[in-house]
Parts: sequence; C-alpha cells; structure tokens
Amino acid sequence: MSKEAEINFVVKLDEDNSPAEIYWGATEADFEGLQPCESLMISMWDKVQKNTMSIDLWTKGMEVGEMSAHYYFTLMKMADTYQRATNNSELSEMIRNFAKEFAMKVEELAND
Repeated sequence: MSKEAEINFVVKLDEDNSPAEIYWGATEADFEGLQPCESLMISMWDKVQKNTMSIDLWTKGMEVGEMSAHYYFTLMKMADTYQRATNNSELSEMIRNFAKEFAMKVEELAND
C-alpha cells in the first residue's frame, strides 16, 4: 500500500515581495503546525528537461554568518546524500573536503 506525505512552505512577503517570514511543516514531522525558518533551498531534478530546478529563499533577518553555516551544512548533507545514492565514497569525500575548505575560508574572511 502506498503512502503520501506532504511538505508545506508558507512565505510571507514584504512590500517589495521579498521573503519577510518563512514557515514550514510536514505531515511526517515530529511537530504539528508550522515552524519558522530563515532560509530554504530546494533542488528538484526534471527528468524530461534533464536539468535541476531550484527555489532559494531567505529572509532579510538571515545573517551572513548564518548563511555561511547553512551552506556548509548543506554541502555536508549533499555529500552524505550523494554517498547513499551512488555509493561513491571518493566523490562524496571530495564534496566534504570542499565544504571544509569553504568553512575555513569563511572563518579566514571573518577574521580579516
């Protein structure tokens, strides 16, 4: 028997149509209702077009340091996902190494 799950995003826009608030919820989440978040990145593979479609949103309240951390953790998560999907440890490790270099450069620039 198949099962369905939903993931919902609510984006409240300001007068310039920029994200002022972002909320998310999911039928399989361990909480009810919507939870706030400051940024989201969704990437979808279009099999017909053989291309990736994406949605990248963040609120004005998202700080640069938080965005840097978000990117670091996203890169590390991508490495884990790539490893599980392809079983290719070498390329997964390349992504992890890049993420670590990225974090070191962020730290270096923050200290300048």
